[in-house]
Amino acid sequence: MPKTTKRRNGQTPFQIALPATSANLGPAFDAAAIALDLYIQIDAKPAADFAITATGRDRELCQKIENHLILTTYREILQAAGAEAIPLQMKIKNAIPIGKGCGSSAAARLAGIALANHFGRLRWNDKPIIAEAARREHHADNASACWLGGLTVATMSRDGEVQAVRLRQKGKWPLLLAIPDEPLSTEEARRVLPAQYSGADTVANIQNSMLLLAALTQGRRDLLRAALEDHIHQPYRAPLCPLLPSLCELKADSGVLGAALSGAGPSVIVFLDPRVSAGKTRKLIASHLVNAGLRAELLTTRISTIGKRR
Repeated sequence: MPKTTKRRNGQTPFQIALPATSANLGPAFDAAAIALDLYIQIDAKPAADFAITATGRDRELCQKIENHLILTTYREILQAAGAEAIPLQMKIKNAIPIGKGCGSSAAARLAGIALANHFGRLRWNDKPIIAEAARREHHADNASACWLGGLTVATMSRDGEVQAVRLRQKGKWPLLLAIPDEPLSTEEARRVLPAQYSGADTVANIQNSMLLLAALTQGRRDLLRAALEDHIHQPYRAPLCPLLPSLCELKADSGVLGAALSGAGPSVIVFLDPRVSAGKTRKLIASHLVNAGLRAELLTTRISTIGKRR
């Protein structure tokens, strides 16, 4: 098909919304994630030159053309496919904290892939889209939850083959995100991890990750605190993420079922007891952090059963 025909057929506007995600969930390191009810919405159409207008969180970052992760991914995908990266005018409405462990890079990469798929007429289905995002992220957990929604488990083999499965959680799992002021890069958070782990720590994490899936899919709130215990990454990242040890001090009678780093941090995902008023628990958490000399934005959210929306 001539390139001019490809361009003409791909010039219809395109809209997509992608959710924030929280990966690792304590012991399920690089294997499990949940989609959150916080979305980045993108409305794109062909234009004479690339242009972005943005509203919402981190507006200045979202509309900065240079090294824009969505546009970089869009161009690279189409270049690899031998297709033309036509200029786009994008409107972005963002609710995902950027650089805070909430899956912003996975959402941006998936957005770029989706734009390339539409305007380049690539005809990719879910599997290659998730696999491409996972390859660029170097792990498949965030990409799977962002695209599929809900609770997902995913693996990526050494040759880049991705297997992703969405599981159905049982019951209500209200959540709270504790977001510090300063971001933390995934690269920095990875550097503090050891090269090797003991057999005892490895076995404990395997056991707890299995228990975590049982707790979420069977609605077993009583299992969650023990299931979130991690020996692989959180002990080493805690000095970079002081919110975590502080929030883990909160007991079940405070309305907190358990807490874990959101992704590589520095944000913390807190599982709230649905039998206790979320507003009351939020106030208690805010007071606890103030007493500990810590600052954080507190956002109530929930597991989103919807991934990408078009």
